[in-house]
Amino acid sequence: MSVEKVQIFDTTLRDGEQVPGCKLNQDQKIAIAKKLDLLGVDVIEAGFPISSPGDFSSVEAIAKIVKNATVCGLSRSVEKDIKAAADALKYAVKPRIHTGIGTSDTHIKYKFNSNREDIIERAVKAVKYAKSFVEDVEFYAEDAGRTDNEYLARVCEAVIKAGATVLNIPDTTGYCMPHEYGEKIAYLRDNVKGIEKAILSTHCHNDLGLATANAIAGVENGARQIECTINGIGERAGNTALEEVVLIMHHRLADAFTTNIDTKMLKGMSTLVSDMMCMPVQPNKAIVGENAFAHSSGIHQDGVIKNRENYEIIDPRIVGVDHSSIVLTARSGRAALAFRAKEVGFNLFKNQLDVAYTKFIDLADKKKQVNEEDLFQMLSSLFPATI
Repeated sequence: MSVEKVQIFDTTLRDGEQVPGCKLNQDQKIAIAKKLDLLGVDVIEAGFPISSPGDFSSVEAIAKIVKNATVCGLSRSVEKDIKAAADALKYAVKPRIHTGIGTSDTHIKYKFNSNREDIIERAVKAVKYAKSFVEDVEFYAEDAGRTDNEYLARVCEAVIKAGATVLNIPDTTGYCMPHEYGEKIAYLRDNVKGIEKAILSTHCHNDLGLATANAIAGVENGARQIECTINGIGERAGNTALEEVVLIMHHRLADAFTTNIDTKMLKGMSTLVSDMMCMPVQPNKAIVGENAFAHSSGIHQDGVIKNRENYEIIDPRIVGVDHSSIVLTARSGRAALAFRAKEVGFNLFKNQLDVAYTKFIDLADKKKQVNEEDLFQMLSSLFPATI
């Protein structure tokens, strides 16, 4: 089986920044964009230029400094939006205009008060206008997750004919199950005339906790771009998490798919975005959470100390974490205590370990976690001659 490249489209600076309270200033956006370029993302969606003068200025500034990635600006299927995006992207080495319109019957009826034929006309007109400014035009069919597949295929065929180079198939409301989303991508792959001229792209939301699973299902069925954010931030429950899909392809699907992402930068990238957006990462977050490589159960700790692969399927160094953590709690066993004691300078004999463990359990029952200083003080009081 040949290994195929999957493009990583990062929308942290657009969809991710739509999280309430996570507004970034221009300097912060530039700093994140520079790191994303180094990380190896293929596309940086820098913002929505028409939305505000500040967003226009940020997209323009990012377009000037990004050297490797395509820089993308979002627009609605409205001429003034598209023109603003084109103007903001004029300095980009590789510019892309991302335009589109809702295609589900719900959006057509209640958002646009329109009909299916009119939506296709508006989509085609938007793509043609965007194409007059840049060669690379991505079309999004908003709420594609709830759009009838046959009609969605008609829309996709029409915009490819108009010049679209990428087809974004968003599960805007996080509605789809993985098999449904995968089947939708496969249907488009098999039924859209001219599909070989465009890249199918996933853009999944996490309302039901399925964004990562849906994105991977999309790739397995023909999509070759994933739209995602650092830490999975985004509207409502968030977007597909970049670090999750990248590690899934790196670790489980490496015989079929590859990306340009430097995985050793993932933890640092996560911390940078979290700090700048004042958006804490949940401790149990896959890949980049503080507890992703931490062990506090005695059984697990003993297994990891003997061989990391007993309880870890990912080497933490792959994502930029120096080592696994053995966390001392009341659930920890003698193996963990001996391991951590050695780290603070105490190589305990069996009889010493028995004494220390009794004292340790008393201490651990009083505290949520026994830290390094607690451990050193406890062992120093028990075995002062060994200091």
